[in-house]
Amino acid sequence: MAWLLVVVAGILETGFAVCLKLSHGFTRLWPTIAFAAFALSSFGLLTLALKRLDVGPAYAVWTGIGAAGTAIYGMVFLGDLVSALKIVSITLVIVGVIGLQLSGSAH
Repeated sequence: MAWLLVVVAGILETGFAVCLKLSHGFTRLWPTIAFAAFALSSFGLLTLALKRLDVGPAYAVWTGIGAAGTAIYGMVFLGDLVSALKIVSITLVIVGVIGLQLSGSAH
């Protein structure tokens, strides 16, 4: 259950990063409100998950999902540059997070 919280929190991290861009420096109301809701929800779920998980692997999964998800969302929906290097780099982030998780956790 704790890992599910981390995954959902990571997806919400993608949401707050995208809304942060869409808020145009907090000058647009609804993206700013969405940013705050996504951020509070993401941090809240991560906090709950950290009661049962080691901080290193959990934080790595959370940030990995957020970073990869945001980059992918940007390329697919926001017109961000798509390049082979960017795709390889996202893949390496995901592989690194998986490797860290597989390296051992006490729980």
